[in-house]
Amino acid sequence: MRIIIAGAGDVGFHLAKLLVQEDQDITLIDTDGDKLKYAAEHLDIATIKGNSISYTVLDEANVSKANLVIAATSSEEANISTCIIAKHLGAERTVARVRNTEFLLRREKFDLEKLGIDEIISTETLAAREIKRLLKEVAFTDSFEFDRGLLNLAGISIEEESPLAGKTVSEAAYLNPDNNFLTVAILRKNETIIPRGDVHFHVGDHVYFIAQQDAMHHILELSGKERKRIKNVMILGGNEVGYHTAKKLSLKFNVKLIEADKERCFELADQLQGTLVINGDGSDVELLEEEGIDQMDAFIAVADNSETNIISCLVAKNHGVRKTIALVENMDYIHLSQAIGVDTMINKKLIAANFIFRHVRKGEVVSLTSLHGVDAEVVEFEVKETSPVVGKVLKGINFPKSAIVGGVIRHGRSYTPNGEFVFEPMDHVVVVARPTCIHKVESYF
Repeated sequence: MRIIIAGAGDVGFHLAKLLVQEDQDITLIDTDGDKLKYAAEHLDIATIKGNSISYTVLDEANVSKANLVIAATSSEEANISTCIIAKHLGAERTVARVRNTEFLLRREKFDLEKLGIDEIISTETLAAREIKRLLKEVAFTDSFEFDRGLLNLAGISIEEESPLAGKTVSEAAYLNPDNNFLTVAILRKNETIIPRGDVHFHVGDHVYFIAQQDAMHHILELSGKERKRIKNVMILGGNEVGYHTAKKLSLKFNVKLIEADKERCFELADQLQGTLVINGDGSDVELLEEEGIDQMDAFIAVADNSETNIISCLVAKNHGVRKTIALVENMDYIHLSQAIGVDTMINKKLIAANFIFRHVRKGEVVSLTSLHGVDAEVVEFEVKETSPVVGKVLKGINFPKSAIVGGVIRHGRSYTPNGEFVFEPMDHVVVVARPTCIHKVESYF
């Protein structure tokens, strides 16, 4: 695909990095020469210095032949204008990053497609949605549902008391007598492993499974943790991410939100009827104790300072809070999360980049997600009549070693496939794959 990215900031650069791994034809546009120089030195891409709303710049980028234009600059106005101009100059599809959530809430009224914008995304609302997803299960480091829970992705930490510790994947098979879940990825320090039978589980590993609905309790047993419901949630930070998170969570949980700015607190109190808004410094341990941090089931730190978010999450953990989530600006922090005691660290720009990435996936993709800190994609494909895998046995299709078929949904039933599994049209196949082999995986579907 020929892809033009406007904006060489964190979102644009990370997107370019993902796309280059797939041999896409990338052109990156930005007014900042230093950012472009850095991108050109680290990635095999074309760069153009200039404003993406300029006809001359877009023409130089050969926009009329572009399959996709992604406008991800820090300016909402520039992103909208870039997409409109690019579409009218012949670009196939356009995606704009916006901050104003009115565009999302009233997209039909604006008729954005008629203007020339095929998709809009907000980093803040995507981050809030991700936080809501992460709170579904306290004991899991990550979780994701396919087809309303017929298949589930679940992540756990391997601790000393876990029955998996020290065993190979093959040796641990007796712990799964019903064959209703499959180990699909292991994060060991900064290394992502797509496991085979001879791979050992180590204490400290973060292990990810694709499981049928009735196997989720079994996976929790392997983690040595109890399944507990979330009731009380505390949010640190009343910025846009904090606002959208509180709005989503207050429909289901008791939510307290702490914000240092007094005027912002009044605004939030008016807008968030189901949330208790508290004016105060969230880094003040005494304040957190006064507001009952030890009674919280989850603590979410989304303030503008990454270090404050991390430290406050550690304070929450020290007070017995079971689930902690910290928003961080530095993507390198994400790999450190569980190692230093925070359950999950998220980066809103990385979430946005991964969301946009769906637009370049080939094959019949039903859903796509990524695991925080894991160098792999989780993709749900639909098998068509013409797919090369139809009628083939799994062990006979020469599936890449750095990818694994984790589960299949067929006519409302879920399956954990073994080597003898035969694919049929309309199957929904969940695959975990390293970026280096995703092209080959797509070719099967």
